[in-house]
This record gives sequence, C-alpha cells and structure tokens, in this order.
Amino acid sequence: MTPTVPKSSLEFLNKLAQNNHKDWMDEHRNEYKTSEKALKACYAEIEKELNKTDEIAKVKIFRINRDIRFSKDKTPYNIHRSVSFSRAGAHRRGGYYLRIEPGDKSVVAGGFFGPEPADLLRVRKEFEMDASPIRTLLSAPKFKKAFGGTFDAWDPVKTAPKGFSKDDPNIDLIRLKNFIVTHSFTDAEVVAPNFIQSVVEHFELLRPFFDYMSEVLTTDLNGVSTLP
Repeated sequence: MTPTVPKSSLEFLNKLAQNNHKDWMDEHRNEYKTSEKALKACYAEIEKELNKTDEIAKVKIFRINRDIRFSKDKTPYNIHRSVSFSRAGAHRRGGYYLRIEPGDKSVVAGGFFGPEPADLLRVRKEFEMDASPIRTLLSAPKFKKAFGGTFDAWDPVKTAPKGFSKDDPNIDLIRLKNFIVTHSFTDAEVVAPNFIQSVVEHFELLRPFFDYMSEVLTTDLNGVSTLP
C-alpha cells in the first residue's frame, strides 16, 4: 500500500509555526517523531519509484532545527519538512527536491541550485551560443503546464555577467544564477492518496531537462566529452 502524508503532519507543522520554541517541541516530541516516521515512509516510496527510471545516489532529509547563527530570526525550528534526491554518477546532473509546508506552500522543485562557477559559466556559454534547445524544453506542453515554462529567477545578475553582452538575445537566461523550476501543491493535494504518484510524475517530467543539462555540463562547447 502506497504511503500517504497524514493530515496530522500538516497539523503538527501548523502548531509548530505558532509555538516555535524548544519547550513546546520538547512537550510534543512524540508527535514530531510520529510525523517524521510517516514522512520518511513517503520519501522512501518516492526514492523507490524514481529508481525505476533513474538512479538515486543519496536521499537527504533536511533537519528541522534551523541554523540561527547568522540569522536575525532566532526561531529554532523550520516550519516545513524537506528532502532532496541526488542522482548517481558524474554523467547524471540535476537534483530533485520536495518541501512539505502547510498553507498551500508545499512544492516540488528540480534543477541546478548554486552551480559551481565553472558549471555556471559553461551553461551561460551554451545559452549564448544556442538557447533554442532549453527554450523548447521549457515550453513543451506538459512541462509548461507542470512548471510554468520558465526558471524561477532568484537574484539574477542585474545587467549581464562579466564577459557577456547585455544585448544578447538570450540575456534573460544568461543572467540567471540558478536553473530551477517548481510546482506548488495545496494542502488537500498533499494529503490525497495519489500525492506520491503526483510527486514522482512531476519529477519524471524533469528528465529531458536533466538529460540536456547533463550533456551540456559533461562536454565542452564543441560537444566533446569532458568526463574522464
């Protein structure tokens, strides 16, 4: 039987948002553990399903404790639960991400967050040379319906990166620092029986995007492999 996200997990996170301090968490530690057990079963099912068509090397469940050392917000706990699935091998690029957060804020996301400078430059050079393949992928009907047809523009370069022209016809892509797409879920969708299936289906829609970017990031501008 496919695991589901229990309503109690969203209820717990809602209560945590209203009582975000250690004393409350200590009093509700068993409730937290019960929720985590249910969510981990969901993550395991997603990993199993992804491995039918991909190869997952690592599943990272992010800690509920916040790193508050350099933050003005000193609340100790995240009010969402999140997990990432890393692909195996240097020839498989891109990563899958799921965040469960009440208030219709749950999302699946995928792509390339904070790529290393060499990888970022390689992608920008590819877009400068020919952005038609990535634009075709982003505008594919199923992909566009699921992810909106554009990258999430988080903190792009204001004009143009060094070495690139602000008048380049593909500057909208070249300015980006991350290449991420997202899809949101309502709370009702999260606790529905088919939620895991929907998450996996959205992740699978990312595969052509991942395949294209993997090819870019493992070849030079002449298409020659850079893998050992």
